[in-house]
Amino acid sequence: MKELKLQQLCNQVEERQEELFALLAELVAFPTVSPPARNTMEAQQYMEKQLRGLGFETELWEVYPGDPNVTAVLKGTQSSAYRSLLLNGHMDVAEVGDSSEWSADPFRLSIHDGRVYGRGTADMKAGLAALLFAVRLLVEAGIELRGDLHFHSVIGEEAGEAGTRACMERGCEADFAIVADTSHLAVQGQGGVITGWVTVQSPVTHHDAMRSRMIHAGGGLHGASAIEKMAKLIAGLQELERHWAVTKSYPGFAPGSNTINPAVIEGGRHAAFIADRCSLWITVHFYPDEDYESVAAEIEEHLIRVAQADPWLRDNPPVFRWGGRSMIEERGEIFPSLKLDQNGDGVNALLMNHKAVLQREAEVGMSPTVTDAGWIGRAGIPTVIYGPGELGKAHAVDESLDIRELIEYTKVMISFIADWCNREKA
Repeated sequence: MKELKLQQLCNQVEERQEELFALLAELVAFPTVSPPARNTMEAQQYMEKQLRGLGFETELWEVYPGDPNVTAVLKGTQSSAYRSLLLNGHMDVAEVGDSSEWSADPFRLSIHDGRVYGRGTADMKAGLAALLFAVRLLVEAGIELRGDLHFHSVIGEEAGEAGTRACMERGCEADFAIVADTSHLAVQGQGGVITGWVTVQSPVTHHDAMRSRMIHAGGGLHGASAIEKMAKLIAGLQELERHWAVTKSYPGFAPGSNTINPAVIEGGRHAAFIADRCSLWITVHFYPDEDYESVAAEIEEHLIRVAQADPWLRDNPPVFRWGGRSMIEERGEIFPSLKLDQNGDGVNALLMNHKAVLQREAEVGMSPTVTDAGWIGRAGIPTVIYGPGELGKAHAVDESLDIRELIEYTKVMISFIADWCNREKA
């Protein structure tokens, strides 16, 4: 009987797809662009209202002024004995750029040629809409969920902000989690990213006219340009990056995916001074079997050794600042990596439901980008990235999503939620 009901619900996704599109249109209409951010309040109030209407216990709480998270739980009928599930998605979307380059208003959903168009359709309001619609159909059909169903609609993913991290810090326990971010219906883990600042600071500020005494024989001035010394550290980073490319690897990633990008450099006062300060902003990609703290420590150790080989840097070594909770507030971010446990119960159950519903195997692998999933995994919850959308369409002008993919994803999630939340705890 239960299988028959679930099949009927999958049929309803097809029959009621206009409701799904209307829900997505509502979400796309909120211009939750980040940066500048601080603009998700109305969208999150809408999300909370939707969840509350489905029977969730909800809480809307600000991470930053004007940017709240929504955390919600639909209590299971036998919570202590059955498995719980966390569904996660971010409400913010990427910058639009020059809207005149778009074929239509980026914040008004349009549908043609089998695709839905609008900012956030691929990344990742379609995932949020599909999750909401899947739960709506389950609730309307009276499908019992014995385990708890958690739903987090978060802010800040596009700007490396602490939306999901803040949820984990407030405490959340679940037996499995799905981040409905852009994966083209593949089941994925991810590498990690951390940004950092490397700063060289001279203890003394010198006039430009003193340069000759620093660089020529007999000048007698033990000084240096912080910009020129930073060049040595950049060369050291390139050496370490090449070393990593040779010595480190991970299945699912092309060789050399673990990169150290010298992204931004800031230094000097103006042309009448020797540069007494220089800061380098780097972006570091690392593999799922690495932690951002150990990667940062490895870079620090290497650059300190580089500095020890230079007479001036030996006395004035670089200082480091790693990560941050916001690219907007702190000019720093962290995305922890996420291993994919292909033998885990949650992954196996998801793969089984994907195949049963769509009559094909799901791709399993690693995302070439990063999502909030690492924060959930770091909190001890087995987690995967599994959502609709192609990365090639995300952040793009005329962002879009294949309608069939959205419908298929909704069907799989109906099946998986009903399955997982009715499995007894191990």
